[in-house]
Amino acid sequence: MFAWLKPHQLKRYKDIALLLLKYGRSDWVRNAGLEEVLGGEPVPDNGKAVADGSQFAADLEKLGPTFVKLGQLLSTRPDFVPVPFLRSLARLQDKVEPFPTRQVKSIIASELGVSVSKAFVGFRRTPLASASLGQVHRAALRDGTPVVVKVQRPGIRRQIVQDLQALHTIATFLEKHSEFGRRFQLCNLLQEFRKSIVRELDYRQEARNLTLLGDNLEPFDRIIVPRPVEECTSSRVLTMEYVQGRKLNSLGRARRRRLNGAALADQLFRAYLKQILVDGFVHADPHPGNVLLTGDGRIALIDLGMTQRVSTAMQEKLLELILAFSEGRGEDAAEVALQIGETGAKFQANLFRRRVAVFVAEHQDASLGEMQVGKRLLEFVQLCADCDTRMPQELAMLGKTLLNLDEIGRALDASFDPNESIRRNAPDVVQQHMIKTASPGAFLTSLLEIKDFAQKLPGRMSRILDHIADNDLKLDVDAIDERRLMTGLQKIANRITLGLILAALIVGAALLMRVQTDFRIFGYPGLAILCFLCAAAGGLALILTILFHDEKP
Repeated sequence: MFAWLKPHQLKRYKDIALLLLKYGRSDWVRNAGLEEVLGGEPVPDNGKAVADGSQFAADLEKLGPTFVKLGQLLSTRPDFVPVPFLRSLARLQDKVEPFPTRQVKSIIASELGVSVSKAFVGFRRTPLASASLGQVHRAALRDGTPVVVKVQRPGIRRQIVQDLQALHTIATFLEKHSEFGRRFQLCNLLQEFRKSIVRELDYRQEARNLTLLGDNLEPFDRIIVPRPVEECTSSRVLTMEYVQGRKLNSLGRARRRRLNGAALADQLFRAYLKQILVDGFVHADPHPGNVLLTGDGRIALIDLGMTQRVSTAMQEKLLELILAFSEGRGEDAAEVALQIGETGAKFQANLFRRRVAVFVAEHQDASLGEMQVGKRLLEFVQLCADCDTRMPQELAMLGKTLLNLDEIGRALDASFDPNESIRRNAPDVVQQHMIKTASPGAFLTSLLEIKDFAQKLPGRMSRILDHIADNDLKLDVDAIDERRLMTGLQKIANRITLGLILAALIVGAALLMRVQTDFRIFGYPGLAILCFLCAAAGGLALILTILFHDEKP
């Protein structure tokens, strides 16, 4: 029955099955046919872990890099994962033992085509950080420029491919044999994850992300993005400027008091609004570990493996939705959600609008400590999923990004108000968005469309006027089918007429029963019995026509 289970993947199947059982998903295990790989192994009971999600994140970290990255993706899916889990998943960071320096140097030499000693000076053997995808070393270029070198862990690509194969096998089976799998489109979710992790494994893509984000954020004097060193970068080696700073989650109280936290938090929030609503290119993982405070009091954004693209049309809808939330306009938020979401078969428009209006109203008067824009957006995505409306992935990613920004903003300034920052910066963001959409390229596109319209207009007008002159102009209106309507009305009239005739026969037969005649049937007056028989035959014919000939809904 379970021939689809691949023998060399049994250990991974077992890990996944135990994880699902531990967090109350025994039905998924049964549907996927994973019970036989468990061998009766007991499952620990951890109610607290299920409640707050912290243990869930730790369990994913133990399973390795693929599942850490999967957890980071799930942190953008509040329709799939309970909201209490999202914050723990958003903080997922995998820290593992570093791999030997000789392997580091071997990878650098094979990727760059030169030895470490020729490419760098002062290459430090002890890494600054070590994760499951790679590790980072301090070094300097031949001209003395300080840099960091990020080297991909050996064998990591093969391990991720094997894990993806195991996940794909289970996701495919669940999607075919369970309502849950079909509802959440597990294969599409896994495909999205596959694309994300493949991009992250290509360090050349991260180098391009660093360059693009650095260019986009040049107007912000308090924010810096390290620049890549192109000649020392490949798909498995990334060299970039060294930014000396401390992680925000490691700052002491005295250091925080000396900061101009309010200005830093506001500029960081404005920078992300610009990324999301103007540039359409977002650093999608700004957790406190990826945001550094430099010695001169600036904010450095590092680790651009996870990014998000937002189309121009989606930017406008997201801006409308954020403003509707910040100003407490529930009806407008519901309308925008309907425009960008995909509704299912169980969707009820009136119920959805009422729930959105109540949701927005409940958060409108929240205290300063409760104003978490990111958390509200993620809860909104989950509300939409409960109403059988699927929001675009960009909205969930925006919610996760703002969730991290809420935390960073309060780490910099305890009195920071994200809602007020949105309202204050919205006019400037709208102006930048309009300027961008009014670029020379957009203007030329509009001119070409006008030119095409002007060229085709005379011919179209001539054809319309010819039809009018010949009195054969026709308009096809997709409305009520008049023929079917008239047929239905005629059928109703015929049924009513027949019913009146049958009723008259029955009444007439009842009256004739009192008239005594020599013509009798079954001992009763013959005319009365004939009227009764005609009425019965007509009634039976009407019933049969209704049952077998009327169109079924």
